[in-house]
Amino acid sequence: LTEASRFLDEMVAQQVVAGAVGAVARQGRLAYVHATGVQDLQTGVPMSASSIFRIYSMTKSVTAVAAMMLWEDGRFTLDDAVSKYLPEFSRVVVQAADGPRAPTRPITVQDLLLHTSGLNHRTSPEYRNAGVRSRSIALPQFVANIVKVPLMEDPGTRYRYSEATTVLGRLVEVWSGRSFERFLDDEIFTPLRMPDTTFSVPFAERRRLTTVYAPAEGGGRGLRAVEIEEVPFTVVPALREGAVGLLSTVPDYLRFSQMLLNRGTLDGATLLKPETVDLMIANRLSPAITASRGGVMGWGLANVNVVLDPSRVPYPASVGEYGWDGTAGTIFWIDPGKQMITLLMTQITPANPQQLRQRFKTLVEQAVRPR
Repeated sequence: LTEASRFLDEMVAQQVVAGAVGAVARQGRLAYVHATGVQDLQTGVPMSASSIFRIYSMTKSVTAVAAMMLWEDGRFTLDDAVSKYLPEFSRVVVQAADGPRAPTRPITVQDLLLHTSGLNHRTSPEYRNAGVRSRSIALPQFVANIVKVPLMEDPGTRYRYSEATTVLGRLVEVWSGRSFERFLDDEIFTPLRMPDTTFSVPFAERRRLTTVYAPAEGGGRGLRAVEIEEVPFTVVPALREGAVGLLSTVPDYLRFSQMLLNRGTLDGATLLKPETVDLMIANRLSPAITASRGGVMGWGLANVNVVLDPSRVPYPASVGEYGWDGTAGTIFWIDPGKQMITLLMTQITPANPQQLRQRFKTLVEQAVRPR
């Protein structure tokens, strides 16, 4: 993987990113890790495998695992209406051309997992104008806010990437009788030995937190530090956000990914049954919705893209490979056929400068030897 390392080094040297950590695990073993650049340009602290990153939407897969653990316990069915557990959802309406109206059917738990609920994204004008999402409010208030804004379409009719996974975090609280954060700590992070995956970085570990950068103003060479959140990740947020709230490290997320690749178990810890993981990593979108997305990628209950047609993916991929990314520059891929995990963490927005992800994945795949 010399070429993959050289490529990441070049991206740092060209000031495309301040630093990055890439890693590959294969056949259950760490095959490669490379840290390059710095966590922060001002302090010059080197990037390392223990650096802490805002993983944003890679949080969604963790939330999905939490929900499906409770599904295995019989706390709900996928076809249950969300309003059965969150009564606020009995009042949702759809924004139609002639005004608000009742949806054609209730939002189900499966709709939340598949982003077919009709809910919208946190950055949408509708949600921004209504103040739906803030890290300074708790989950019950978030739910109260989101149901006040009309759905974008009827449930089950379209894939629309959304805040559904944060609603799912509130459901985890209702189903489990524990706070969302406590459930994740007790049932996922502690069993999997993921000590650095949290909703805020402890004071003693702030020296390991990476800085988010954006390109220099006006498109010039260089980077400028940016703060994406009103409540930064150095502060404990009121909102434990199932969609985008977690911090993590490359070693921690590799362990989470290995649990998925192992179909629910890791080092004696069993989180899910193999058949549950199989269900979660298969495309669950309807044929019509899959076609509307282009037919290249499906979407699984694990909150992951699922490769359906690798011939049209802009990097080497396999049928059934799955994974997802984060808005500040993190991404993971899991290939069951190769028994391989590829992980890349940076802190940059926009998240994929100069096709960084595709180029790194291509170099990794070119270095793989069949076994």
